[in-house]
Amino acid sequence: MAIDVQHYIDTYDQFKFEVVEDRVLEIVFSNPGKLNAVSARGHAQLAVIWPDISADENIRAVIVRGEGRAFCAGGEMDIIDEMAVSASARLRGMRETRDIVYNIINCSKPIVSAMHGVAVGAGLCVGLLADVSIATPDVRLVDGHTRFGVPAGDGAVLIWPLLMGMAKAKYHVLTCEPILGKDAERMGVVSLCVEADELVPTARKVARRLVSGSQSAIEMTKYAMNSWLRLAGPSYDISMAYEFLGLAGDDVQEGVKALREKREPNFS
Repeated sequence: MAIDVQHYIDTYDQFKFEVVEDRVLEIVFSNPGKLNAVSARGHAQLAVIWPDISADENIRAVIVRGEGRAFCAGGEMDIIDEMAVSASARLRGMRETRDIVYNIINCSKPIVSAMHGVAVGAGLCVGLLADVSIATPDVRLVDGHTRFGVPAGDGAVLIWPLLMGMAKAKYHVLTCEPILGKDAERMGVVSLCVEADELVPTARKVARRLVSGSQSAIEMTKYAMNSWLRLAGPSYDISMAYEFLGLAGDDVQEGVKALREKREPNFS
């Protein structure tokens, strides 16, 4: 049977959806005026969509990509503003962040990410936790948490050391130094690096291969390999707790102000 794409359009209205390849659902980050940053509503939807996909017998693979000039610039700044002053908002955000990560890890369907422009925060988390990650040579992968005065959360502590080793992971996460796609492939951070005009076609080609394979074999292999991520779960849980503790601190005020004013922060 065909994918009921209307169900996803109606249920997850902060994203766009396409079905170009048979049995492949494409999720599109779509907020091009803000480099596809996700709203508070989009962040909540990103947490719960994966079990829905996992249970959908008509889906055999998923592609996640961005509309316009970017993959995803993370969460909108309004989310941080609210969490900085509201304990209930921080608790809600922590639960959603936890569910984004663990629901992707436990999703039974293989996920392919196609990253271009910038990939930051929650968007980068989705992009790197995908089973096959594809990037353009000039895409900028950035974990920017410490730059605005918050401990690294999302998935950096979980996935970055496993992909690139602890020394490189600490350097890029602590300094917020971007990684270009061409270097990310060399470092083993992404699966493939292709030119911009080949990004989506390559993602669809990979998805077709996944669709044509043994679904039980692919599902169980993914689950087994993601056991490496589950083993790192306690480290991730600590980082997530520290991130949301940091959102109640003083440094985040200066960090967000500096980001909006496009200057370096001056932490006291």
